[in-house]
This record gives sequence, structure tokens and C-alpha cells, in this order.
Amino acid sequence: MKARLFTIPGSHPGWTARLMLERKGIPYSRIDLVAVLSKPILRAAGFGGVTVPALRIDGRRVQGSRAIARELDRLVPEPPLFPADPEARAKVEEAEAWGDEILQDVARRLVWNRLSKDSGPIESYLQGARLGLPVALAARTAPPIAKLSARFNEADDVHVTADLASLPVMLDRIDAYIADGVMGGTEPNAADLQIATSLALLMTIDDVRPFIEKRPCGELARRLVPQFPGHTPAGFPPQWLEPLRAQAA
Repeated sequence: MKARLFTIPGSHPGWTARLMLERKGIPYSRIDLVAVLSKPILRAAGFGGVTVPALRIDGRRVQGSRAIARELDRLVPEPPLFPADPEARAKVEEAEAWGDEILQDVARRLVWNRLSKDSGPIESYLQGARLGLPVALAARTAPPIAKLSARFNEADDVHVTADLASLPVMLDRIDAYIADGVMGGTEPNAADLQIATSLALLMTIDDVRPFIEKRPCGELARRLVPQFPGHTPAGFPPQWLEPLRAQAA
């Protein structure tokens, strides 16, 4: 079985795909692309969309972490990414979809908002990248990419302040999934791997990490994604973090 994964350094859904491939024991090669510039490359590689992760496996092209999860379960049923019980599977799929459609964008916007204003930390997100050029050189060309990525992802101050205000409810939701057994078991499922990588990305932000790391969801992310790259120093205005402080109090 031949697999090639197209991703972007620091991409949390890209990390989800990596973790799923590794859980299945599927050897794969990885092609790291530059954000924004990745779009025409994916088109040229024959993918129908312009987002990562994109996987070419046994001649088939599959795009998006949720589609990849189902294709991997079809190709390699054990260990499964979804429960066999229909009711349990429905709960995992609901959590997975929420993580993909809602939480993933919040994490992405928070990081791009900070990096668009201070591109210095970008190099930390490139550690271990396979870009075909030195990480330091890639980082020096990153500021315009960060600004474009922030614009494409609506990572403006209005969206980010709203994201930070809604984050306490989101963290409560993930902890509830864990308490209910939908996530957090000894054998990670698709929801675990979908959500844990977004939490890992959020915890690269110094402003946000203290409000996550000691919660059950933070412990889950550290267990499943211990090597996630990146570090963004504190920089959000203090008033933006008041909802998180209020919950912690």
C-alpha cells in the first residue's frame, strides 16, 4: 500500500491525518507545502479541492481529515477509528464533525491573527518541516503568507474576539465528551484525533494555554499530540481574554 500525504507545517487537520495513518500502521511519505501557495499545487496534483490534508493512497485521492478517516477504516479495518456500535458511532461522528467544522477554524484564526501581527514565531511552527529549503529561510519569506492566510481565514480582530469569548463553552463541550466516554478512551477514535490536534494548536499560544492545559481536554491533547510544533508568545489584548479568566475563576 502506497500513501503520500500533502499537508502544511503546523496544520492541525494535517496532524490528524498523520496520526490516523500512524495508528493504522500505514507507511507514508509526506509532502509539506507552504500555506496559500499550496492551493495551485494541490490542483496540479489532481485533487478536487485546495485544502489539506490531501492523501493519495493506492491510486486514489482523498481530501479532508474526515474523508481520510473513513477511507483508512475501509482499507485497514483494525484498529478502528469508529466504534462498531451504531449509537456509539453516531456520537463519535457528531463530535468529529463539530471538531472539524467549528473548533478547527477557531484554532486556525487565533494563530493566524497573532502571526499576521508578529511573524517572528512562524519559524517555530516549521520545525520538522520538509519544505526543500532551510527552515530559517522559509521563515524569512513568511510574513506576507501570514497576512494572506489571516485574510483568507477571516482571522481579523472581530472574529478572534468572538472566538475567545466562545472558547470556554467549547472547552466545556469537549470535557463533556470525555466525561461521557465519547472521547478519551484508551484507544483513540476519529473524534479524539480530530479534536486533540486543534487543542494542541491552541496550546501553542501562551495567552490561551493556561486555560486548557490542566483540563481533561488539555491532558488528552498532550497525550495524543505531544510533539505538536509551534510557540506564540502572549500578545492578545487583556480584555479579549476576560471570558477565559472568568471561567477559570
